[in-house]
Amino acid sequence: EDITYQFRFKTQVRNGNTFLYNTGPITSLSDEDWNVRQTYSVTRVMHDGGDEDEDAETLGRNLPTPPVNIGPRSTPSYEALASAAVADLPGGIKVFAGQRDDPFYVDLGSVFDLAGLRPFNPFHIIPLPAMAGVDGVAGFNTHSIVLQVPTAQLTAFGRPTIGVYASASRQKVTIVREDGTRDANGPWVQVSRLAEPLVNEVVIPLGQKDRWNGAEPENDAQFASRYLNPEVTALENLLYPILSDAPEHGRADLVAVLLTGVEGLNRTGDVQADLIRLNTSIPPTAPAGAGNRLGALMGDFAGFPNGRRLEDDVVDIELRAFACGYGPIVGPLVQAPCGGDANRTPNNMLGDGVDKNEKSFMTTFPYVATPHQGYDHGHHGA
Repeated sequence: EDITYQFRFKTQVRNGNTFLYNTGPITSLSDEDWNVRQTYSVTRVMHDGGDEDEDAETLGRNLPTPPVNIGPRSTPSYEALASAAVADLPGGIKVFAGQRDDPFYVDLGSVFDLAGLRPFNPFHIIPLPAMAGVDGVAGFNTHSIVLQVPTAQLTAFGRPTIGVYASASRQKVTIVREDGTRDANGPWVQVSRLAEPLVNEVVIPLGQKDRWNGAEPENDAQFASRYLNPEVTALENLLYPILSDAPEHGRADLVAVLLTGVEGLNRTGDVQADLIRLNTSIPPTAPAGAGNRLGALMGDFAGFPNGRRLEDDVVDIELRAFACGYGPIVGPLVQAPCGGDANRTPNNMLGDGVDKNEKSFMTTFPYVATPHQGYDHGHHGA
């Protein structure tokens, strides 16, 4: 890594004699009625390529998170609380940490029901019509860390294409005492990481997930066989007779898309690593949020797999990539081993039937939509 941004959170329970998260309406981030609150610090670490950190600078301390969006009595003006939690850091950096609407959209029900995508209805023995997908995470919230950094600070090493990943670490030893208190000791150990969407979920098998989560991206060549021989492609060939079978082995195209970057788009070199790669020399689509949901597959090279925008339909894009259904625009960039048939039809029409998030994204920081209120909401957009 050249640059690391470290976030450390601290939770404070102000009144331990109540079960309540808040004892009255929360009207500000300093409200005495808010009982359980979190603060965090942001530190930027510059690395020199060796074992020692070259420079570490704390950019912000005791930054507040907003409360969760509870309901009309507890958080009557949630938007104002969230806005107050946006912090400006030195050098034009903005940061927010707190609850937001889950920006992912996917038909989880069909994916985990033996990948029986609703629009395709491959099980011909079941007389079901083609149907739209159901967003399995609609109505759910997620805790988000949103960091906005000027491009010039990330390309100061002379490379316009950057690679990004996120990881979480815990201290190696936790001691649970008889009174219920806990002490954490020892060095920090990475326990999870994410970059390219769906790699941890559907590329890495169950037996290797812990090892993958604990590994550094620079060592991902050890998992390359999972990209070269993808289980998802074998499932697509088996489940959807209407599709033209895609190669199940030797998939160097997936190695390029997911492990090294695509030549002429966002390649970072020969080192195989799970990173979101962004070529910053390609201008973003304007206005914010107006990108084509299929990104580079439709000629919008400011979108996935070049970076990943909130509106990018990464599920449909990756389903098509595993099936060699790249289309006429990206197909020529990743021909082998799909051959001259990287524009296979209907492989290039695969999708889960969920094409957008159930809530509109914001066009200003922190971009992720306002979280659903706990008091009055339903899942699947109900």
